[in-house]
Amino acid sequence: MLDIAADTLHEVVSATETHLATLGLDPEHLNEASRALRAHSHVGLDVTEAGVGILHHQHAGEHAPVAVLVRLQRALDLDRAGEPPLRFLWLLTSSQTTHPRLASAVEFSRLMRDPTFDAHMMAAPTPSALLDVYDAAVARKVGMVDQLPGLTPTGRLFGGIQEDLRRRLPWWVEDFRTGLSMKVLSSTLFMYFACLAPAVAFGGLLSELTGGQIGAVEAILASAVCGSLWALFAGQPLAIIGATGPNVIFTGILYGLCTSWDIPFLPTAACTGLWSMLFMWLFAATDASSLIRFFTRFTDEIFAALISLIFVVQALGEVRGAFADPDVPDDTALLTLLLALGTFFVAFGLSRFRRSPYLLPRVREFLSDFGPAIAIVSMTAVALALHRVDLPALPVPATFQPTIDRAWFVNPLDAPRWVWLASAVPALLLTILVWFNQNITARLINSPDNKLLKGPAYHWDVFVMGALLGLMSLFGLPWVVGAVVRSLNHVRSLDRGPEAPVPGVLENRVSNLAIHLLLATSLLFLPLLASIPMAVLFGVFLFMGVGSLGGNQFMDRLRLWLMDPEQYPTNHYLRVVPKRTVHVFTAVQLLALSLLWVVKSSAIGIAFPFFVALLVPVRLALGRVFEAEHIALLDADEVPSDEEFRDVGV
Repeated sequence: MLDIAADTLHEVVSATETHLATLGLDPEHLNEASRALRAHSHVGLDVTEAGVGILHHQHAGEHAPVAVLVRLQRALDLDRAGEPPLRFLWLLTSSQTTHPRLASAVEFSRLMRDPTFDAHMMAAPTPSALLDVYDAAVARKVGMVDQLPGLTPTGRLFGGIQEDLRRRLPWWVEDFRTGLSMKVLSSTLFMYFACLAPAVAFGGLLSELTGGQIGAVEAILASAVCGSLWALFAGQPLAIIGATGPNVIFTGILYGLCTSWDIPFLPTAACTGLWSMLFMWLFAATDASSLIRFFTRFTDEIFAALISLIFVVQALGEVRGAFADPDVPDDTALLTLLLALGTFFVAFGLSRFRRSPYLLPRVREFLSDFGPAIAIVSMTAVALALHRVDLPALPVPATFQPTIDRAWFVNPLDAPRWVWLASAVPALLLTILVWFNQNITARLINSPDNKLLKGPAYHWDVFVMGALLGLMSLFGLPWVVGAVVRSLNHVRSLDRGPEAPVPGVLENRVSNLAIHLLLATSLLFLPLLASIPMAVLFGVFLFMGVGSLGGNQFMDRLRLWLMDPEQYPTNHYLRVVPKRTVHVFTAVQLLALSLLWVVKSSAIGIAFPFFVALLVPVRLALGRVFEAEHIALLDADEVPSDEEFRDVGV
């Protein structure tokens, strides 16, 4: 039903009843459908998303299901906080628990987040034309051949880079002009703490994994320098560049290999980084980023679960080590446990304080956004109050210098000659890891949900990231890349709000530049960083791991194995996809995660990025096993916007 004039949900139902009467339904069937629609309209809609509402009702009769899609002439505002007015309504009634067309309705609402699809749906002149557009969109999504903006292969060497520069260069001066606003100032102050906490935490973890050769000073300096350069030269300046879990774990594995082969770590890492720079430039020149469309939620969830488990196991292992080491006094081991758990619970509790009914909304937002930073400061204060107990602290030099006694410049030629060429192998694996991480971050930033107007620059940004890899390698600094959660928080912090004269995200370069210049000033307060106990950082690692697991749909589906089927939540995929299909899909992900864990823990652990890439053909094979609509629902793109993802820092 197209362009129906209605101001209330009841008027939509009345118009639908009139329409059904013209379709030749027998009176009993018509009355049953009408009663079901009228009854459920008092309850309200089951789902609202992207201007689409779904009313789904099960009735007692045995008549055939009824499915009606209504396009409204005027948007219908139901006064739901944060929800846009409705322009489409799906009215579904049947005697079955799950309506046969519910999957189509849910997929329709998800597709409406794409502005192009939205425009075609609103412009379709006839019902058949509208359904043709929908069928084509589903076919593209299920077949994973849809071309996202900026990801269409050009077929020319450096063609993608040229298109990116043509798209973004005209906005370069404007990016600075629009950045001169109070919104940018508030975003900068918020994101400074959101970036400092993970930089310190990952610096501490790097120190543990590299025998102290890379530490917090290097992590903060790498984030500050690369973030500033990124703000000046990248195509998409909203991405936050910093140390991330995958890169830190890879660095630790490389250090272990260097130790076992008795070769110098920093020169070997320099060779690896320079090779990776060349590989990244090759990827950028050949439009390789267009392949990112094949990395779907299936891959993202497994990869995120792997990193989360690594954090949890690492944190628990460090705490356990304090009790297992006979040289560590009992009071030190006990306080290590208490500080780690205290940091975890403070950060975890504050991150969810946004849902609390207590205090004013602005206060709740502040406590939730700054939860990890508050946890670090408060637990460090507890440790300082108990100064009689000796605790290992974050290894930080007293003045601005490398963590160990060395020159800042690292000469790659100091590595054995055979390493000069052999390092190309781990470099290729590092390139896969960085390329994957960077493009996933860019894809989520440029999601249609964020309504950015200036366009993406995937290929040019890969080129810039390659240059940063080479630069960091020559100074013994950790490899940095786009951080998903920090980047999305940056985008959200720049949202002008629906009441602004020009709504949408304030796209600029000033906020990112100011964040990282401010981060550089943290290096002037090294004695304060040196007072942070490692036990506090263990708690931060635990928070990162557990927080990420809580926002992972794969982990939610794993919990279904322990639940009573009658108590399953009524989310979008469980109402449509058969339970057996859900469990088989989850089992495949669990098997893949187990394989990645075994590889990561084995002698070939450095190859785990290659096995992450192999998840793509596995996902493609699943498309031939499951029904297209089922796998589209299980593998649907989703921006990590849940509270569990905020400020986790992975």
